[in-house]
Amino acid sequence: QVQLVESGGGLVQAGGSLRLSCVASGRTLSSYAMGWFRQAPGKEREFVAAIARGGGGTVYGDSVKGRFTISRDNAKNTVFLQMNVLKPEDTAVYYCAASEISSSTYTPRGVRTYDYWGQGTQVTVSS
Repeated sequence: QVQLVESGGGLVQAGGSLRLSCVASGRTLSSYAMGWFRQAPGKEREFVAAIARGGGGTVYGDSVKGRFTISRDNAKNTVFLQMNVLKPEDTAVYYCAASEISSSTYTPRGVRTYDYWGQGTQVTVSS
């Protein structure tokens, strides 16, 4: 079992940047495909980005494509989400998640394909 802890959230003006980190403990991060999701008040949890276990494949939600970048450092057991050109509609709690999917190249998008979740970090973008 793996435990996930997110950090790096905060308040930023529109057009600014933030870098979220997710540190894993309990098991090595290389055992999992990793994803980021977000949830705004009153809305369903939304897929943001995913990276394959092997790190070679990434996929993004349409609303963040071209602005956000997911990466991983398996040696540091950490996955990152670089968020640029932030917009007020990016305001949400951001969650890191780990999937035990066996494929080393698959990048899961669905909430139910993830097995472990962090507690979330708040990102607020002011206009």
